[in-house]
Amino acid sequence: MTAIAQGTVHEVPADLEAALREQPAQLALWQGLTPLGRNEFICWVEDAKQPATRAKRITRTLAELAEGNRRPCCWAGCIHRTDKVPGKWQHAVLVEGKRRRD
Repeated sequence: MTAIAQGTVHEVPADLEAALREQPAQLALWQGLTPLGRNEFICWVEDAKQPATRAKRITRTLAELAEGNRRPCCWAGCIHRTDKVPGKWQHAVLVEGKRRRD
């Protein structure tokens, strides 16, 4: 079995790896992503708070790969990277957990 390519900060979780291995075409696309692109998908999946959301994100990851996307759509980006400081919005919303004012 071929080793699955990892991200720059995050490692591929078992559930995402299993889903990728079930879809050889998407696995090939995954292997062709940059480490940073893989990292963004992994962080996005792991950021889900509910198991149902996580499952939907894994399904959507496979769909986005099939559509040719190299990063998750509508994702602000991984806040765990040490090579890049989170932007003001990322820090407020993702790091500090602040909500929008209604």
